Amino acid sequence: MKLLLIEDEKELALSIQTYLTHKHFICEWVANKIDAIQKITVYDYDCILLDLMLTDGNGFDILKEIKKQHKTDGIIIISAKETLETRIEGFNLGADDFLIKPFHLAELLARVQALIRRKNFKGNNIVAFNEINIDVLAKTVKVNNIIIDITKTEIDLLLYLIANENRVLSKSAIAEHLSGDMADMLDNHDFVYAHIKNLKRKLHDAACGDYIKSIYGLGYKWKHE
Repeated sequence: MKLLLIEDEKELALSIQTYLTHKHFICEWVANKIDAIQKITVYDYDCILLDLMLTDGNGFDILKEIKKQHKTDGIIIISAKETLETRIEGFNLGADDFLIKPFHLAELLARVQALIRRKNFKGNNIVAFNEINIDVLAKTVKVNNIIIDITKTEIDLLLYLIANENRVLSKSAIAEHLSGDMADMLDNHDFVYAHIKNLKRKLHDAACGDYIKSIYGLGYKWKHE
């Protein structure tokens, strides 16, 4: 899962980024409004962590831009500024949650996980698709009630495909989801093909249905025939 952290306190930002990276999230960080809007315009995120007090502007301006662009990224405001008016304005502009500084990183993680479950999987910790069961928190996958050997990247890919059932996902979109903005630095997206191939093989070996479809010249689609 891919996150964007918008925070101008460097020490706090690095601690959040390190913690979430260790929890197997891709966490990109920007420290100002200009860079944040550029990132949001170019990329999609599962969750945006937004500080309201930035050196070059107000976090509410970023919320307005997200709303203007009709983005569907989940948004958690993280701020030391807490008033009823601030909360109401944040929610009216599209924020999903509000976390007051200082906070424990474990609580931030729980809020992020809950938001992603609400956005993508109707709040469930267990994502079920026919014979497949994915425990989002435990990071395990069962096929026909048997746990299969699968990497965390492959689980992330599997969740991404299921969450976008019947949508064609380009190689670049998958690369971006799995690697964040690092995908722009790669010469090609062959690693996407490798992950797709490995995931298909592991599902096939577990007697799973063939749900991953290659769409020639476009990408891949998760489809139940």
